[in-house]
Amino acid sequence: MADIGTGLMVEMVAADRTVWSGEASMIIARTVDGDLGVLRGHAPLLSLLTEAAVEISTPDGVVHAAVDGGFISVADDRVSILTQHALLAEEIHIDEAKAELESAEGMPTGNEREQRIRRASSRIRAAEAAG
Repeated sequence: MADIGTGLMVEMVAADRTVWSGEASMIIARTVDGDLGVLRGHAPLLSLLTEAAVEISTPDGVVHAAVDGGFISVADDRVSILTQHALLAEEIHIDEAKAELESAEGMPTGNEREQRIRRASSRIRAAEAAG
């Protein structure tokens, strides 16, 4: 295992930027197989993320973000969250997310409708969790 102190080294990267990086004690993310919690010493893992909120417990508090799918990789107490698009809770405009949700719910049934509902819902959850 890598010697990085007492926590995990985490990096959340979107296609256009590094969204967040630093030390954390725990990460909670939703994969296609269900919710995943990662602590120091976690077994190596590569999994697909769904459109969902991600929670990163840091020494300074909890970082909340919404990701639009992607991958999570865990190895040697390093966690990489790779996604096309991600927003930290403080970057989310909750009124816009609620309007997006309402708009998506009015769409005909289909994959695009479900994806837009999941995306808007994850942004609302991340923003509300951050308080």
